[in-house]
Amino acid sequence: MDFLRRFLRKYFLVYALVIGLFIGSATLMDRTVTALAEAMPVPRSVTVVIDPGHGGEDGGAVSCTGALESQINLEISLRLNDLLQFLGYETKMTRRTDVSVYTQGTTLSEKKISDLKQRVSMVNETPDALLLSIHQNQFTDGKYSGAQVFYASTAGSHALAEQTQAQLISALNPGSSRTCKPANGVYLMEHIACTGILVECGFLSNPQEEASLRTPEYQKKLCCVIATAAAQYLEAEQMVRYG
Repeated sequence: MDFLRRFLRKYFLVYALVIGLFIGSATLMDRTVTALAEAMPVPRSVTVVIDPGHGGEDGGAVSCTGALESQINLEISLRLNDLLQFLGYETKMTRRTDVSVYTQGTTLSEKKISDLKQRVSMVNETPDALLLSIHQNQFTDGKYSGAQVFYASTAGSHALAEQTQAQLISALNPGSSRTCKPANGVYLMEHIACTGILVECGFLSNPQEEASLRTPEYQKKLCCVIATAAAQYLEAEQMVRYG
C-alpha cells in the first residue's frame, strides 16, 4: 500500500479508482465513479486497443524460471482492460485467451506472419483507436532490468511514449536511465494508422524483476501507471481538440 499512497499524491482521481478495485469497496467505487464523471472529461469516442503480445503456439520469450511471456502479457492486459473500462473508456483486445490470432498458414512462421497481419487489421479497423501493446523484455545477461516504451511513427505516439516512460520510471523503476525509443522493425507498430505504443514491462531474464512480473500486485501497479499515462494523454488531446 506504500506504492498506492505515494502515487495517489500525484494522480488522485485515477488512483482513487484503482484503490476501489484493489479493496473491492462498492461504496468507494460509487463515489469515485461519480467523481470521475464530474471532474474528469472522458473522451468516449476513443477506443483503447490492448494487444497482449504473442499467444498460443507462439509463447514469446521464456523467463528464467520457465514462464512464458505470452501468459504474463495476457494477465497484465486483462487487468489493464478492466481498469480502463472502469475509467470509462471503450476497449478492445486482440486476444482474451492463450491463443494466436492467425487466420491462415501451416508452418509456425506462416502463422506468426498471419497473426501479426491480423492484429494490424484489428487495430486499423477500429475507429479512433489508441494502441497499447504489452510485451516483456529478455537479454542474455540477467543484470538488466526496467520497463521501456517503444512508439509508432504515427501522430501522438512519441508524446504518449514519453509520458508513459516517465511515469514508469517515477513509480516503478526509480533511477532508471531508460528512454522511450521508436519501434523500428516492429511489424505491428510500423503498420498501424493510429497513436500507439509498445510497453516492454520488464526483463524476464532478470530473476528479481521476473518474480515481480508474475505477481498480481506488481501487475496491478504496472496497469495503474500505463492507464494513468494513457488517460492523461487522452485528456490533454481532448482539451486541445475541443478546448
